[in-house]
Amino acid sequence: MDIQTAKQIRLEEYLHSLGYSPVKRQGINLWYKSPFREETEASFKVNTERNQWYDFALGKGGNIIALASHLYATDSVPYLLKRIEEQAPHVRPVSFSFRKQSFTEPSFQQLEIVLLSSPALLAYLQERGINPALAKRECREARFTHNGKRYFAIAFPNISGGYEIRNRYFKGCIAPKDITHIRQQGDPKNACYVFEGFMDYLSFLTLRLESCPQCPDFDRQDYMVLNSVANVSKALYPLGSYERIHCFFDNDRAGMEALQQIRKEYDSTRHIRDASQIYCGCKDLNEYLQKRMAERKEQMQSVRKMDDTLSKKPKGFRL
Repeated sequence: MDIQTAKQIRLEEYLHSLGYSPVKRQGINLWYKSPFREETEASFKVNTERNQWYDFALGKGGNIIALASHLYATDSVPYLLKRIEEQAPHVRPVSFSFRKQSFTEPSFQQLEIVLLSSPALLAYLQERGINPALAKRECREARFTHNGKRYFAIAFPNISGGYEIRNRYFKGCIAPKDITHIRQQGDPKNACYVFEGFMDYLSFLTLRLESCPQCPDFDRQDYMVLNSVANVSKALYPLGSYERIHCFFDNDRAGMEALQQIRKEYDSTRHIRDASQIYCGCKDLNEYLQKRMAERKEQMQSVRKMDDTLSKKPKGFRL
């Protein structure tokens, strides 16, 4: 099989051969739960007219070759063609619209960006271990209508006017998707702390506040949130102004690849630190925070149980 033949395979048929079925159809678009991760809401779109896919959480899309590259974690075209041929032996020609188009996010109608105040969203953040006061300072609340239904979500702004949005059931983006660069006031900082997503950024702030409530020192360095490891290339230029770069990436292959990309660019001229060692054994910084919360809760319950035991008078005891 050659590249042109592979591109004639319908993406919906290829995904079906892999065991993925669309959750819903909107005109020429099919929506799937992403094949790249576990999720509750569909964020992976296939345009059946152009035979192209786009993953909104990843911020990437393309043809069947690009899809297979992500699925099998390799850029080797001969290997990818072999795997595609194995999965999709029956090829049907597809018709393309050559009118140049760009993929867009699902429609966010009647969009309002307001102060974060929803009890449900704040409760969700607390379940994730995030300090609500910090979340209110760093985030906003998005209220919008989609497919005739009203939704609200945590909204984290990026440098291009877009927002990462999240609630208990949905993770997505209000375009344009970009990095978030948080520069502190005062003298230019020589260090920047870099996070994959805003939940990890909020987790770091919560952990620092927890360690010293009176002196969290949030302004000792600048911060950068990639909002997807796919955005690491966008972060390279602004990171060049810092002497020290501390990377708080996920303990997985994508996180390591993002770290290596930054090191490849700056390792000879900058100090690059892999801060993921702090939460070794956890997937990411937020999981580490939640684990610490659970341990602390268990300790407090043990102390209360001991206090209750000591407060009870033994039978037959008299003053």
